[in-house]
Amino acid sequence: MVLDRSSRTATVYIFNQGQAAATFDITLVDRVMLPDGQIRSVEQAQGSSGGQALVAKLVSAHDLVLATPRRVTLAPGKGQMIRLRAVPPASGGLAIEYRTHLTVTNVPPPETGLTAAAAASQAPNQLSFQIRSVFGLSIPVIIRTAPAEPHARLEQPRLTQLQARATPDGPLAPVPAIEFEVAREGRSSVFGNIEVRSGDRAEQPLAIARGIGVYPEIDRRHFSLQLRRAPKPGETLTIVFTDDDARPGTELARIAFKVP
Repeated sequence: MVLDRSSRTATVYIFNQGQAAATFDITLVDRVMLPDGQIRSVEQAQGSSGGQALVAKLVSAHDLVLATPRRVTLAPGKGQMIRLRAVPPASGGLAIEYRTHLTVTNVPPPETGLTAAAAASQAPNQLSFQIRSVFGLSIPVIIRTAPAEPHARLEQPRLTQLQARATPDGPLAPVPAIEFEVAREGRSSVFGNIEVRSGDRAEQPLAIARGIGVYPEIDRRHFSLQLRRAPKPGETLTIVFTDDDARPGTELARIAFKVP
């Protein structure tokens, strides 16, 4: 979700598909991207190797975005609109992109866990645990104070193998894959789609990845994509990265290499 001086508001709709009423917390959480593409909260990243350097590069939009409401309880089959309003900072700084993440998390009902009577009836020296899943959804909210500068390069392509299942219940087995890196340039994120094709243009792409991004706190991101088939020796593969943000469909980067 991208906001700027000409478009300062946005809405997100959440819907309770469950069979019981559910309560959701709506918060703004600062997160960073790791070089392997994982997204971690600032607190999590600070405890990881190299995470503090990434956190230092994050330009937060946390205090520049207002999200309402902050908590909502929805009956089964009901929805709620979340409104966001941005207050872009004054121009003139080095940063042109600020980011935080709209995070929607379900809140366990108050009756979750043991009652006082159930706890009192436990045998001596007995512990009881109740595990309940807490689900959340996080959406990046970006404020831009100037037009995006999407520039990227594709580097270090090579064939490899991944462990994957042919069917959901099948065993893990090695499958052909391709590894490469997307190197980001400029002051803004890059968002787009990746296609891996063979020299035969009539053939369907060997791999497709849509909606991939590289945030400003990292200069490059590593990718590993499963291929539909194993490339033949001497076959030429081409990786193409196209923009899906500022200039949708524009080619940002391309690289070709011959299979050994």
